[in-house]
Amino acid sequence: MTGVAFHFNVPARVPYLCRLLRKVNAAGKSAWVRLPAAELAALDEALWTFSQEDFLAHAVAGQGTVAHSPIVLSDGAAPDRPGLQVLVNCLADIPAGFERHERVLEIVGPSDEERAEARQRWRQYSQWGYTLDRHDVAAQGGR
Repeated sequence: MTGVAFHFNVPARVPYLCRLLRKVNAAGKSAWVRLPAAELAALDEALWTFSQEDFLAHAVAGQGTVAHSPIVLSDGAAPDRPGLQVLVNCLADIPAGFERHERVLEIVGPSDEERAEARQRWRQYSQWGYTLDRHDVAAQGGR
């Protein structure tokens, strides 16, 4: 069964996603990242520049080929790239087909709106019988 983990109180989503995707990539996993369209370009750029030691190959869905990219960014629609192992969800809904991924990582900011939306997703996953992990990023010092 797909593992589902919520990362709560993420203060700055783009830098957090860069670090998270570095860990996913280091584990040899591929990822689909769903995030608001307003943050897509910022994450795309940050993945090229956030570290001088790391290179995180990635593609933006709908902008060229994603067939071999280990990290695919989209503003919601599923990319034309089968076999992505980790779904990183920063949007309010649960995408169709989430269960095809080994892991789902729900990224939740500190705003009341994001927390309320996350509670709905938490309830839905629970009703479907998934065991959920909770990580409070604020308690970990923003890591």
